[in-house]
Amino acid sequence: MNKREFDILETKYNVLADNDKAAMEVRKMCKETGTFLVNLMASPGAGKTTTLVRTIEQLKNRYRIGVMEADVDSDVDAVTVKNAGAKVIQLHTGGSCHMDADMTKRGMEKLDVSDIDILFLENVGNLVCPAEFDVGANKKVAILSVPEGDDKPLKYPLMFEVSDLLLVGKMDVSPVFDFRVENCKKYVEQLNPDMEVLPVSAKTGEGFDAWINWLEKEVKAYQEEER
Repeated sequence: MNKREFDILETKYNVLADNDKAAMEVRKMCKETGTFLVNLMASPGAGKTTTLVRTIEQLKNRYRIGVMEADVDSDVDAVTVKNAGAKVIQLHTGGSCHMDADMTKRGMEKLDVSDIDILFLENVGNLVCPAEFDVGANKKVAILSVPEGDDKPLKYPLMFEVSDLLLVGKMDVSPVFDFRVENCKKYVEQLNPDMEVLPVSAKTGEGFDAWINWLEKEVKAYQEEER
């Protein structure tokens, strides 16, 4: 075999290694400021922003809330969550289908998270790429909406393997769609037995008490750990 006359660079390995380093810096920043960072991931149109708005409305009197809105373009969602009462920054990813840890760190620095208790990163709408990159979040929350179908954990397993909680959103339209929550839970359990599944509706408020209780419990545990 002839000797190769060129080098091969495994770029994905290097990219992920650099990302892991930046993720550690994000965690350090969160620890220094006492900020609890939630990476919120879902498909486009799954209801991330609507879920955030109801969440902000229910928590803003008890916590200082910030939101980093990640999109390829536009500031529609940033305007929406700002009007709901959160401190917000719009992040444009320049065509990238996900946020990485360095983008997250720069967003946190620009937003100034020193006065934020709970910071939500609304990641780019996608069930694939966001799951591959650790952004340094304390918890990863995925949303799967009823119209998408209960088989998505089988089609996009990594998202459900790495997330800490799954919100099954848009339960108010479940009579119209053939979505079986029990099937979804079964598929999720095969991938991630420790992940809790909470059916919710950001429109009607169904299931939101369970979501808010889960979030507050995690924030309290984090704050006590950092004392």
